[in-house]
Amino acid sequence: MALNLFNRQLGEEEMSFVDHLEALRWHIVRSAFAVVIVAIAIFVKIDWIFQKVISGPIRNDFISYVGLCSLGRKLHMGDALCLQSVAGLKLQTTQFSSQFISSINISVIGGFIVAFPYVFWELWRFIKPALSPKELKSSRGAIFWVTFFFMLGVAFGYFLLAPFTFSFLANYSLGIPGQIQTIPTLDDYIENLVDIIIGSGLAFQLPLVSYVLTRIGLITPSFLRTYRKYAYVAILFIAAVITPSPDWMSQTIVALPLILLYELSIRISVRVMKDQERKDKEEWS
Repeated sequence: MALNLFNRQLGEEEMSFVDHLEALRWHIVRSAFAVVIVAIAIFVKIDWIFQKVISGPIRNDFISYVGLCSLGRKLHMGDALCLQSVAGLKLQTTQFSSQFISSINISVIGGFIVAFPYVFWELWRFIKPALSPKELKSSRGAIFWVTFFFMLGVAFGYFLLAPFTFSFLANYSLGIPGQIQTIPTLDDYIENLVDIIIGSGLAFQLPLVSYVLTRIGLITPSFLRTYRKYAYVAILFIAAVITPSPDWMSQTIVALPLILLYELSIRISVRVMKDQERKDKEEWS
């Protein structure tokens, strides 16, 4: 693929190395421009964005806190799904420029998330000419699926993982309860929120990674099945750590999507292997 990428043609003339760099530069420029445009729009509304979106996971009226608690009561589980209160948690800054720099960081990161479909589309436009007709056929819908799983991961991180994480960390006490007061900095909160959201977005690419790695022969369904138990242990451990309540229901809510992703990855790997075996038989017949 890399060789094809540097041998692709523009019209009837092969593009030189410099031409490829120029093409890549313009794809990057257009992507950056899209991110900047969205970032400016976010910066204009930064007060509303911070109050309604960024600070959501540490507000007691956040939809996830209210929804999970309501769900638990409807299922006759009492307050099992009600996360511990984060009321009174305040963020601090230690530098004069912290709030302004944080506003810029929020705008840029938000711009990237919102503009992600376009950014990936630009990347795909650069890679696409290097693919053979067979590879293009097998990668049909790549833009949609990459965007879908990324946004699904972002939503999972923001609405589920972030509330569980911040509720646990805000109420965790070392030593005598109340002896140490947690007053996180604004930068620390934003950094953790971004890590959770972007990390979840990337983690939800697991089915697509499984598809690609199976096609190029780096993994097989048997490999994924062999390490399934280790993956489950890691997922359950993470869920047990970040969920403030020791009950199985709250841990399941966090772990289940990740387990389903792993199982989906196995199914995709199986399908890819079967397709490859069928095509190999057709070629030999």
